[in-house]
Amino acid sequence: MNVLLDHFSDFRDGFIGTVSITAISSAIALVLGVLIAGFRVSPVPPLRFFGTLWVNLLRNTPLTLLFLVAFFVVPEILFPGMSPFVLGALALGFYTSAFICEAVRSGINTVPVGQAEAARSIGMTFSQTLRIVVLPQATRTVLPPLSSIFIALTKNSAIAGAFSVADLFGWQKLMSEQGYDIVPIFLWVALGYLVITFTISGIFRLLESRLEVAR
Repeated sequence: MNVLLDHFSDFRDGFIGTVSITAISSAIALVLGVLIAGFRVSPVPPLRFFGTLWVNLLRNTPLTLLFLVAFFVVPEILFPGMSPFVLGALALGFYTSAFICEAVRSGINTVPVGQAEAARSIGMTFSQTLRIVVLPQATRTVLPPLSSIFIALTKNSAIAGAFSVADLFGWQKLMSEQGYDIVPIFLWVALGYLVITFTISGIFRLLESRLEVAR
């Protein structure tokens, strides 16, 4: 208990850092994932090729390797001076977008083909059909896997702590270097992650119940 009371401000900053990088990378992953899912079901072959390449490349690349590229290659070539927080959020967001893409694409495939055909028959474009007709119907199917993906993203954010991002894992490193017992440190870190993951799970359960009531 003393390790938390004596360094509560550092723990608080680490917790806020974990929440922040989780929220920002989740937003990046969601936007990119839905966009790439649209590419994967697009009637335009180059877009389908790009979407397939994106998913296969990112899903089969170890996340740690992606962080190494983000922190040591990207600043040298594209964006020098970018903060570790932004680089970590981008690495997490890009990596997770591949998994969100596949979850959304699976949801799209559950919508009867006749729905899209009916939309096209009244003159809707592909993007209009996807946005107005298909995605709203696919949302209920997509929510459960998205919950698991965002919980996994929260746990994956611990890797950012090894790259100078202020989060719970970074607080654990700081306390360990100061000689505190590792067991209570890990217990408090685990509790912090549990609070975040249970919150995410609760939000998605609420969304699922709302959609079931509205059905």
